[in-house]
Formats: sequence, C-alpha cells, structure tokens
Amino acid sequence: MSRMRKSSRLWRDPDKAADAARVLVCPRDYFNVVPPDLFARKAPLELELGAGRGDFIIERAVTNPQRNFLAVELAAAVAQLMALRAARQGLANLRVLRMDARPLLHLMLDPASVSACHIYFPDPWLKERQRKHRLFSPGLIAGLRRVLQPDAPLYVATDVADYAQMVRETVAGRPELREAAPPVEHEPAHDMDYLTNFERKFRREGRTIHRMRFEKGQ
Repeated sequence: MSRMRKSSRLWRDPDKAADAARVLVCPRDYFNVVPPDLFARKAPLELELGAGRGDFIIERAVTNPQRNFLAVELAAAVAQLMALRAARQGLANLRVLRMDARPLLHLMLDPASVSACHIYFPDPWLKERQRKHRLFSPGLIAGLRRVLQPDAPLYVATDVADYAQMVRETVAGRPELREAAPPVEHEPAHDMDYLTNFERKFRREGRTIHRMRFEKGQ
C-alpha cells in the first residue's frame, strides 16, 4: 500500500509523470493496438498478462532490447507504478497497457502478432463464488490462439496446485494450445533466481511453484 501511495505522489510530479505517460497506454479512445506505432519500429512482440509491478517484464525488456514488450495490467495504481519504474529505466521497448487482457486478445491486436506470452501468479479466486473472475477460461485460450504465432510459447506459473490443474484441464479441452514439456516443479537452488516478487515471497515461504509451458499448434 505504501508503494501505491508513493506512486500516486510521484505521478503528480510533472517531470516524472511526463516520462511515465510515454510508457502508459490507456486504449479507451480507439479499437486496436498497433505495436509498430507504439514502439516506432517492428520487432518480435511479447506480452505479460497481469504484469503487476513489472518485476519480470521490466527485467526481460532490459535484457532483450531487440524485442518489444507489452505489459497488461488492469489496476490503475499498479499500472502507474509499473510505468514509473519502466520510465526510470529509460526503456524504449516496453509499454504498459492499462486494460483488461481479454478485449486486447480478442479485438485489439492483429492475429498472429505475438511471439510469446507470460502469465505469472494470476489471482486464483479460490472461493467457489469467485471463480467466474478467473483469468483462465476457454475464451482466454481462444484469444491467445488468435494472437500467438505458430509454435509461440505461453508460460504460466502459480503457487496453487488446484489452479495449475485447472489451467492444464482448460488447455487440454481446447485444440488451440498443447503442453510443450512436462511440468517443472523443482526450484533452482539460487534464492535470487525468481521471476516476480510473488515468486520470491512464495518460495521463501516454502511453497511449490507450478510451472507450465504451452505452445500454439500449427
């Protein structure tokens, strides 16, 4: 919460807000997202859905300057914080989209325009009455099928075993994606080898991280 308050204060700083505003995209006034226009270049495009503070996607953008990255986050304050962090890094190959991921996949991106997608620690919505809010559904898989290039990977991680099983069952029930490798449950030994702040926290608590990799079929 303190980070959110700090983000709000920084956003009111004209200089910092101007830098972050170049990173943050709120596509409420148009109906498509055209990466070559956003980045002023054509390059392989990767998505992270539910990117949170941007721990993973910012690091990946830093280490892969030849690729473009879209970080999708619905929560306004979290998206602003991620944009501020990306602006501080001076990243020209990362944009933050403040929106729901589903219309992006179904309507706004061109078909077969994404070379990889990452979904790490989505909210599992554990209560029965909440499960309708879960990100993973046959509809999401259909949207991913639309935007992913042939053989493009989808990477997923969660600390909730039931959620991991649900993801596998959802994918198995659709022809659009296939699991590309056996699930990886063993953790690297190095404490700093983690993808997100959530992963670092969960591993320090001794939780098992369920990793999955899927690929779009031809």
